Amino acid sequence: MIYNRQKITGWVLVIVSVAFLLYFWRIKIMAPGPLLTRMDWFNAITAAVCLVLGIINVRLAAMRERNRRPYD
Repeated sequence: MIYNRQKITGWVLVIVSVAFLLYFWRIKIMAPGPLLTRMDWFNAITAAVCLVLGIINVRLAAMRERNRRPYD
């Protein structure tokens, strides 16, 4: 079985960043507590950027796989 490293990397980025963004939304924003620090916002923005990069990675891997297939 041939593994597509680009696709796996993309999905890992997507899953980890979505998990962090859900945590950030539920624990940091919706729950009462101390004010958010710059580091909290930096982590949230970094997770959003990783989400976008992961989606781009998955889509590019799919495009690459489509172009490698032999034409019938």
